[in-house]
Amino acid sequence: MSAHIAPVEERHNTGIGILLLSQLILLFLDTSAKWMSTQGIPTGEIVFMRYGMHLALILLFVWPLRKAALFRTANWKLEVLRGVCLLLTTAGNFLAMRYLPLTVTGALIFTSPLMVCALSGPLLGETIGWRRWLAIVAGFIGILIIVRPGTEAFQPASLLGLGAAFFVALFSIITRKLAGVDTAMTQQFYAGAVALLLVTPFAFAGWVWPSDNITWLAFFGAGVVGMIGHILISVAHRFAPPSTLAPFNYLTLLYLALVSWIIFNEPPDRWFYLGAGIIIASGLYIWLRERSLNKQSTSVDVAIVD
Repeated sequence: MSAHIAPVEERHNTGIGILLLSQLILLFLDTSAKWMSTQGIPTGEIVFMRYGMHLALILLFVWPLRKAALFRTANWKLEVLRGVCLLLTTAGNFLAMRYLPLTVTGALIFTSPLMVCALSGPLLGETIGWRRWLAIVAGFIGILIIVRPGTEAFQPASLLGLGAAFFVALFSIITRKLAGVDTAMTQQFYAGAVALLLVTPFAFAGWVWPSDNITWLAFFGAGVVGMIGHILISVAHRFAPPSTLAPFNYLTLLYLALVSWIIFNEPPDRWFYLGAGIIIASGLYIWLRERSLNKQSTSVDVAIVD
C-alpha cells in the first residue's frame, strides 16, 4: 500500500462530521446549477464547467505534489465506473433542476440511502432484514407522495431525479470499496477526468456565456466547491460505511428548502413535507437498525475475546 493511501478506520463520528461539512459546501453546487439553468445555460455546458474546473484544480495544485502517484490506481475499473456514476448523477440531477424545484430534486436524490441499503446486500455482502426492507418500501411511498404520478402535478423530470439517486447509491458503494485502496485525490482525479471526457462531446452545442457577475461566480465556483465537497465525501467514507453516513445527508433537505424558497421563490408544498417526512423517517430507521445490529455484533465479539 502506498504511503499516501490512508487506511480504512472505524471512526464513525469523524466520518459523519466530515460528511455534514461536505453537504454544506455542496449546497453551493446545487444552487449554482439551478441558477445557471434559470439563466438559459445548457445542462451539458454546466456539467462541462463543473468537471472542467474540478480537473483543472487537481492538475494545478495536486499534480505538482503527487507527480505520477496521482494517476496510480489499484483498481482502474472501479475508478472508471465511479466516474461514470458521478457523471450520470450530475447530469440527471442538473437536468431535472430545469423543471423541478430544488426541494423536489433534493428529495429524489435523498432516496439514495434507501437504495444504498437495498444494494448493500448484493454488492457489499450485507444481510438486509425484513424491517429494513419495510423501511425502504415506506421511503418510496414517500417519493410517490412528493411526485404524485398520475396527477397533473407529476413531472416526467422526476424520473431523472430518481435515476440520479440510483447512481448516487452506486457511487457511494464504489467509494467505500475504494477507501484504503486509492487516495482521495486519485479518486477525485479519475472521477473528474472520466466525467469530463464523456460530457465534452455534448458541451459546446448552443454554448451560452454568463451575462452577469452572479452567473459568472456560479459558472466557475460550481467546479471548485464540487471538487472540495467530493474530496470530503471520499475522506468521510474512509471513516464510516455508506449505510452509516447516508441518513445524515437529510439535513441538506432543510437547506435546499430554504434556498428554493428564498432565492428561486419556489416554496415547498404540503405534499413535500409529508413525503419528505416519510423518507427521512425511513432513512433514520434504517440507520438506527444498523446501529443496533452493529452493537449486537460488537457484544458477541467482545464475549468471544473475553
